[in-house]
Amino acid sequence: MKHNNFQLLKEINSKATIKRYTSFILGCIIVAIAYNLFLVPNDIVAGGVSGIAIIINHLFNIENSTIILIGDIFLLVLCYFTLGEQKTKATVVGSLLFPVLVKLTANINTYLNLDTSDVLVSIVFGGLLLGIGGGMIFKAGFTTGGTDIVNQIIAKYGKMSIGKSIILSDGLIVLFSAFIFGPNKLMYSIIILYIISIISDRIILGISDSKAFYIITTEEEKVKEYILKYLNHGVTIFKGKGGYKKENEDVLMCVLPTKDYYKLKEGIHTIDKDAFFVVTDAYEVFGGE
Repeated sequence: MKHNNFQLLKEINSKATIKRYTSFILGCIIVAIAYNLFLVPNDIVAGGVSGIAIIINHLFNIENSTIILIGDIFLLVLCYFTLGEQKTKATVVGSLLFPVLVKLTANINTYLNLDTSDVLVSIVFGGLLLGIGGGMIFKAGFTTGGTDIVNQIIAKYGKMSIGKSIILSDGLIVLFSAFIFGPNKLMYSIIILYIISIISDRIILGISDSKAFYIITTEEEKVKEYILKYLNHGVTIFKGKGGYKKENEDVLMCVLPTKDYYKLKEGIHTIDKDAFFVVTDAYEVFGGE
């Protein structure tokens, strides 16, 4: 069974290799351009080694790409000894490619000639591009190394989630930037981090055009009939058991287009005002009739 699972994973990884690498490289280019176009001119720190590079460049006038490359190489060595060979292989390409692209796009402002003096406009467009590029990189199954390695190390040895380790590492970098660039830039950094997280999630997951309903009702047949006959959508019935009362009960599951969300919601309320249901976004729906 293990061998079959390994073979399946190998087939999945090899199916769209060109597509994955194209998405990864394009994502890195977008991130590098956004970094040099919007963040660097305004001294906006959005965490990571690239954020540290902006701080060090301001203090010692060392090229951002050089600092990123040195930082990434150091973290790759640290990754090898703390997380192992496989984790290192997964991050080495991004760790070396990103600083090269930062170097190549360092003078992007000269060619595009954009006025980036309006900081608020810069962080909005910078956040959009960084979110799109970062989402493409993560969706392709890659990272650009840097503090992604630190986050994994903290999560492993600090016994905490990746999410908490990101807050800890990138949060400290952004917080430290406030002492260098002032509290206003800290607020801008927080805004751009929020924009990046929202946009990258949308790129990775996509925009939901379907809703999944999970319904528990005493009027099961009426709700089922309403969905099947009036909304023309299928229903799946799960056998469930209440955690408190320990009673067996059926759970109706239905996936339908977002445009029909209101019809089903109000229909359930009309049929059974005491019905319990949960609605979630369904990002990808395959099969069924």
